Amino acid sequence: MDLEEAYQVVGEFGRHQKRMITILVLLQIYMACQSMLIILVGAVPEYLTEPVTGQDVNSIVTEDSRYIHPYLNAYKVNLAGSLFFAGVLIGNVLFGPLSDKIGRKPVFLTGLFFEVLFGYGTALAPSYEIFAVSRLLVGMMNGGMALVCFVLTQEYVGKSYWAMTGTLTNMTFAVGITLFAALGYYVRPWRNLATAANCPGLLLFLLCVTLPESPRWLYSRGHTEKAEDILQDFAVRNGKGRIPVKLRRTVSTSAPDAASPGVFQLVTHPILRWRTVVLMYVWYACSLVYYGLTLSAGEDKGNRYLSVAMYGLVELPAYPLCMYFINKQWAGRRKSMSNFLAFAGISCLLTMFVPESGSLLSATSLALVGKLMVSAAFNIVYVYTSELYPTVIRNAGLGVCSMSCRVGGILAPFVPSMKSLHTSMPFMVFCLSGISAACLGLLLPETLNKPAAETLDELSSPTYQRILKPQVHLLEEKHLIDHNGTDSD
Repeated sequence: MDLEEAYQVVGEFGRHQKRMITILVLLQIYMACQSMLIILVGAVPEYLTEPVTGQDVNSIVTEDSRYIHPYLNAYKVNLAGSLFFAGVLIGNVLFGPLSDKIGRKPVFLTGLFFEVLFGYGTALAPSYEIFAVSRLLVGMMNGGMALVCFVLTQEYVGKSYWAMTGTLTNMTFAVGITLFAALGYYVRPWRNLATAANCPGLLLFLLCVTLPESPRWLYSRGHTEKAEDILQDFAVRNGKGRIPVKLRRTVSTSAPDAASPGVFQLVTHPILRWRTVVLMYVWYACSLVYYGLTLSAGEDKGNRYLSVAMYGLVELPAYPLCMYFINKQWAGRRKSMSNFLAFAGISCLLTMFVPESGSLLSATSLALVGKLMVSAAFNIVYVYTSELYPTVIRNAGLGVCSMSCRVGGILAPFVPSMKSLHTSMPFMVFCLSGISAACLGLLLPETLNKPAAETLDELSSPTYQRILKPQVHLLEEKHLIDHNGTDSD
């Protein structure tokens, strides 16, 4: 039997898989706290030259200074935020392809362990310089394990549940933003807040140690017997008894004794090259708009904690909305992603023609609509990308796309500060990014109800191309023909 048939036999989403997915989903709350930490830990008070003694704000910019220099400290806060995302980028580059070579579990656990360790380093940092370095290191580990965590939520279950588990993962990240705002409201000293936000990671690490290796990764690497053992264990723990699982042996470039596919294949393979170029820009745009709008919550006048919570809560309707559309044949992954990106860009454009606040139709409310739309697009692109890459190179593909995504994250903290040039500048950047990414996204093929390739051989096989052909973009098909010399049909 093939892998999808095996999942249908042992249970595509049985009670054991639900327990595993629950652990990985809860981990998103911890990751959200780490990603949003700088918003509250680096809060700059509205007063600029008054003594900070006795004031309500306790952050890295008030701890060791009696008087605040607004421009210098704003720069330091933005730099610390960018260093975190720079670390995530490095982690994607180092750990993403590595997990395709040595396994999902060891890379995932290593990243999580050191993220917790460096997270405590953030809380105990004696100076800004050490604080900034700790954020870089936390970001590296976060990038190393977050991507693998998402892939595991997909690879533990049958393909028909990928959209659901991916959406649940991203939705919980939004819940984590809201919970972090609540935590920050009750825990004001920044060191205590950093410690409290980091503590759940230790418990989650102990729970994650019990998780198995991905059977999909084992199968794609030629470790068929180990994959069968894990699938049989799934059947037992799902209450189906000890069902014999015999997977079809495959001979491919992903066999252990053959050359291992790597990042280089994303450049040389005719299909993967075009997909990767388009996806990298889409990921970049999603990240820039998503984090740019979220981080701008810290600059909103009024209750900072309420603003952060609202930018988390507004995401929640996006997930059932995109789940509805991406599973409809007339919409699917591609059109839904592009439309949500386009609407996010339009919402940001309209903010330039309405009052900043004070009415129902204001720049703030339109920014929240933009956040909702880009959240839906971001969720789709995670699910969509994992379906566009074969298992044997899925993490490398996701890693490269996420690397591009982190470039957007690095730039995002500085975009809200462009208001000093003109109040409309940040939203103009978000508008152009969203609409251009929406147009490029239409170049990708649809994956709804299409089989997921396990190896590079399957991706280029005539059977796979024939199944995918009605939705394959002409450019992608043309380059496959040029590569092979003849039509794959």
